[in-house]
Amino acid sequence: MGPSTERSGQESVSELVQLASQQLTELVRGELRLAQAEMKEKGRHYGKGGGLFGGAGVIGFLMLQALVTGVIAALAVVLPVWAAGLIVPAALAVIAAVLLKSGRKQFGRAAPPTPEQTVENVKADVATIKESAHR
Repeated sequence: MGPSTERSGQESVSELVQLASQQLTELVRGELRLAQAEMKEKGRHYGKGGGLFGGAGVIGFLMLQALVTGVIAALAVVLPVWAAGLIVPAALAVIAAVLLKSGRKQFGRAAPPTPEQTVENVKADVATIKESAHR
């Protein structure tokens, strides 16, 4: 009775382990399917949001063009049309040059693109570790 009871007990434990393994596998697969469906839905929302942002950018650009045309028309009331047509783009060129110069200065402050302080700290840490290892 002893060996056969032990044997059936071992079989039931191995069956339980196998069943638990199968259930865990099914659970993980189910969670992966759920995560995939969730990410697909989020991706759709990001795509729609990106398209709407793009549309807003195009409309904003058209609005700025209309504004520039309005400024030229307003200047044309007191100046010849050709002069108004040259003054407004010249003013825009000056604004663009100032923005370009400011942007270039910001890029200069960011260069080089490596975290220099962190690299120096890591080098110091490595040197300290080497020094303490030789003691």
